[in-house]
Amino acid sequence: MSATPSSQPAQPSPSSPSHPPSKVSEREARQVAEAAREQDWQKPSFAKELFLGRFRIDLIHPHPLPADEDAQRGEEFLAKLRDFCETKIDGARIEREAKIPDEVVNGLKELGALGMKIDTKYGGLGLTQVYYNKALALVGSANPAIGALLSAHQSIGVPQPLKLFGTQEQKDTFLPRLARTDISAFLLTEPDVGSDPARLATSAVPDGDDYLLDGVKLWTTNGVVADLLVVMARVPRSEGHKGGITAFVVEAAADGVTVENRNAFMGLRGLENGVTRFHQVRVPAANRIGPEGAGLKIALTTLNTGRLSLPAMCVGAGKWSLKIAREWSSVREQWGRPVAEHEAVGAKISFIAATTFALEAVLDLSSQMADEDRNDIRIEAALAKLYGSEMAWLIADELVQIRGGRGFETADSLAARGERAVPAEQILRDLRINRIFEGSTEIMHLLIAREAVDAHLKVAGDLIDPDKSLGDKARAGARAGGFYARWLPKLVAGPGQLPRTYGEFHPPGHRDLSGHLRYVERTSRKLARSTFYAMSRWQGRMETKQGFLGRIVDIGAELFAMSAACVRAELLRTTEDHGRAAYQLADIFCRQSRIRIDELFNRLWTNTDDLDRKVVKGVLAGQYTWLEQGVVDLSGDGPWIADATPGPAKKENVHRPIR
Repeated sequence: MSATPSSQPAQPSPSSPSHPPSKVSEREARQVAEAAREQDWQKPSFAKELFLGRFRIDLIHPHPLPADEDAQRGEEFLAKLRDFCETKIDGARIEREAKIPDEVVNGLKELGALGMKIDTKYGGLGLTQVYYNKALALVGSANPAIGALLSAHQSIGVPQPLKLFGTQEQKDTFLPRLARTDISAFLLTEPDVGSDPARLATSAVPDGDDYLLDGVKLWTTNGVVADLLVVMARVPRSEGHKGGITAFVVEAAADGVTVENRNAFMGLRGLENGVTRFHQVRVPAANRIGPEGAGLKIALTTLNTGRLSLPAMCVGAGKWSLKIAREWSSVREQWGRPVAEHEAVGAKISFIAATTFALEAVLDLSSQMADEDRNDIRIEAALAKLYGSEMAWLIADELVQIRGGRGFETADSLAARGERAVPAEQILRDLRINRIFEGSTEIMHLLIAREAVDAHLKVAGDLIDPDKSLGDKARAGARAGGFYARWLPKLVAGPGQLPRTYGEFHPPGHRDLSGHLRYVERTSRKLARSTFYAMSRWQGRMETKQGFLGRIVDIGAELFAMSAACVRAELLRTTEDHGRAAYQLADIFCRQSRIRIDELFNRLWTNTDDLDRKVVKGVLAGQYTWLEQGVVDLSGDGPWIADATPGPAKKENVHRPIR
């Protein structure tokens, strides 16, 4: 993964403020992303150390716990929310009508659910990240679209950026509204701009004390019903204006704001996701969040903890899947005994139980670390999102398989013929988006990999940067020599090779988890050695080895999950009645994880990555079009990417605020 300059990229000229350069080079795109990163590590990071071959279990054990008053406030709200979910939410109706009823949304407002993460002094509930995530898991199990609405509103919507970067006047103005009545949305993506913000086209042109906003935003979750929007737009550089991608709070009812379409998806059918057009929308400068050019940094910092909302709902899905798998597999008989007693099905149930335990361990640990604010959790939160979304999808897929034909059948169809309405196929559809939402799996691999090798790039980045001078490279070589002379010897041996290390994780009468932690320590050093070898081998071409980087990250995710599972099991042993069962689940999860890790290590160096690239070139060159023959293409007419040229709306405004 190559180094990138820390300087800001060039901005578009004022003469054409609505359009960035039509062609953005790969290097320019990296510059924009690099400038938006948090450059320094002011606090320790367990996951960062793990990728460097240093198993800092002291950062996560003993498991941190919420303060008593935070726990009491959180439990009281969860009790109210559970009653609301059980009595007021009809998930089947939302699925049929593809809409969350207004009375449900208004009921959530009255309950205070819009303000779960907003401080009590602004009218919010002031829940911790731990209890906010428990609430999302609960409401998401009632209907995932409601979980998405609440998450988009306060995990990445207006409240979180204001909490982190807003002025006191902005907080006083907007947070009371957002805590009780107003729904918010986050608008970054455009029809031709996804995870590559260097090509962002929406513009915000200074005009006196205001900005004039023009552009089109796609996949605006909550955008159809939102009252307030946080919008990322490009300010052109001009006299008195630094320019750059900038964040604004925009009133959804402002003149020139049009919701042109309510999008429909394979899952989350109640999702209020749309296409929003801005035409000469006047936004007061007082509504700008942070300085000009800080928009992407604000977005990425917001996502550092905001990403924890997705694994929260994945945990909820895992818990529900385990319940259905247990109940169904104990009554459905095959060849004279319950299907759960057949090894082929039993292995799936074991996977669901063990993985759900690990997902909750990762989520709770990351969330509590976020609440304590003693650690930098940017990698932990990203790993939780990546691992949670991938594993929850596998859990749901296994549940559908366990249910057989009934797993493929809709809940309404099951009920119509007299059976329990189990929406297994729906949860599979609903969970699929989590592998794309808030950073696709592929993007998360690259983002985490960049953070994981940050220490290397800081000392040796100039060595592999083709634009650096010989003098810069010489100085980088000296820095790298000193760093690696100290670091590499520490990767040879460690506590994981001593048989009694982590002995507190082998209490009498419980499974032995100490061996798994020793494995994590040894494997983290092996992971660091593999990363160093790859960087030495590929140098500047490292960033093109996305298959390799993805496997490195996946190994790190498994090691993090193993660590979290063991630490959680020990916590439950000392605080709950089911400590022995927790140890058993942690043990089987770690054993399953170690098998996956061994396979990933093997695939680091034995794979088809080079051959795959050749095949892809052949596909794009049309060498295999003969293979596409013999089918009918059901796709409709139209461009692959919709026109997003700025201008007045030509469609009816389908915005519908809920009151």
